[in-house]
Amino acid sequence: MPVTKGIEKLIDEAMGQIKTMSTEEAIAAHGNDDIVFVDIRDVRELEREGMVPGAFHAPRGMLEFWVDPASPYHKEIFSDDSKTFVLYCQSAWRSVLATKTLMDMGMKNVKQFENGFGGWKDAGGPVAERPKKSK
Repeated sequence: MPVTKGIEKLIDEAMGQIKTMSTEEAIAAHGNDDIVFVDIRDVRELEREGMVPGAFHAPRGMLEFWVDPASPYHKEIFSDDSKTFVLYCQSAWRSVLATKTLMDMGMKNVKQFENGFGGWKDAGGPVAERPKKSK
């Protein structure tokens, strides 16, 4: 089956419909009580690169299931309508598509930041190690 709409087209279409913060705006917003940074990268990326301090890790493959209150995998953190959820990945491709998907699900308090975690680090944003799971 040939691909009739490639990833670049999907990202371009999503960019026209979602809200995006600049990297500088995201760094400035870090630590605000009304912002939840959501890291959607694979756990191996977090272990290798670190993450935004205090970010909530929601792997891209589980995101929709964790957001949907009707899902048996729902995470309560996503039920807080008073928060703005700022998604990020490494290069802002997955986060663009994930933000669009969550908007399609009805979330209004979701956005992503440009340039992803790579841009965050390049701009001097704080970086923390992935929290270790307690046994």
